[in-house]
Amino acid sequence: MGSVQQFVGLDYHDEVVQVCVMDSAGKMLENRACQNDASEIIAIVTPHGQKVRGAIEACCGAANLAEELILRAGWSIDLAHPGYVARLKQSPDKHDFGDARLLADLVRVGYLPKVWLAPENIRELRRVVRYRQQLTKERRNCKLQIRGLLRDGRVPKPGVQAWTMKWRRWLEVAPQIHGKMRWVIDRQLRRLQFLEKEIRIVERQLAQMIKEDPAAQKLLTVQGIGLVTAATLRAEIGHFARFRTGKQLSRFCGLSPRNASSGQRQADAGLIRAGNPELRAVLIEAAHRLKRFDPRWRQLALEMRLRGKPANVITAAVANRWLRGLYHVMCALETAC
Repeated sequence: MGSVQQFVGLDYHDEVVQVCVMDSAGKMLENRACQNDASEIIAIVTPHGQKVRGAIEACCGAANLAEELILRAGWSIDLAHPGYVARLKQSPDKHDFGDARLLADLVRVGYLPKVWLAPENIRELRRVVRYRQQLTKERRNCKLQIRGLLRDGRVPKPGVQAWTMKWRRWLEVAPQIHGKMRWVIDRQLRRLQFLEKEIRIVERQLAQMIKEDPAAQKLLTVQGIGLVTAATLRAEIGHFARFRTGKQLSRFCGLSPRNASSGQRQADAGLIRAGNPELRAVLIEAAHRLKRFDPRWRQLALEMRLRGKPANVITAAVANRWLRGLYHVMCALETAC
């Protein structure tokens, strides 16, 4: 019994997990709910065999449970893409019993749409990187709200660039800002100062986290790549070698043009709508820097501009080609390490 392969589908929830055990012939041996605890899951599955392959849909907390089952029970657990799993359903009904059974069956027949299970150090880095992204969004919103208040009060512009030190000093003492507008803006400025301080603290934490990471340190040596870009690439991409080609990596990051051809019509439809939007934004920002400082990409941008390409297309093309070249550099480094 211990050497017979068993297939397990885990439908994850905060408090309970639906566990379905299936044999190689597709016969369902068990399908019931238990507490969200690795020990209880192991106790349900172990009587049917020790050799287990399982799947759990990627969601908040799923990676931790998968890693715990791998370490404690020695099982082979994969994360499944929830969107693609839903498309493979043959029924409009939604229930935990059927979801767990579907996952077990997909593992059994080898059709499971997998998601990469990042190691713990990458998941920790992602938490900090995404916290910084949240802070920068709040900072941007705070600045927009202040500018909106100034427009609403028809406050004349001071003739200096916004958000410079001189502009901020004017904002603190401008006589045109009074009453409740002054009260709100002063509170917004205090909030903005807190956010900027917190962002600096987070960036120091990021620098400490990637200090001993060879891949992140290699990224920092690339022209145009700073701390935030290196940490974001390391956190969101993880291992470059998990992709088969540079093109596949570029599509993962949402930098490849989407083909929209049909019949005699051959066309592109802009960048593919995939990947982490924050990761794509960081890569586009890096491309803007590359066009300014790297002769190779500056020349490419000039050639495309002469061919009549718009600026956003040029920037996306630079980001796409640069990332595909970076793929080979990072794969070589990961192989050496």
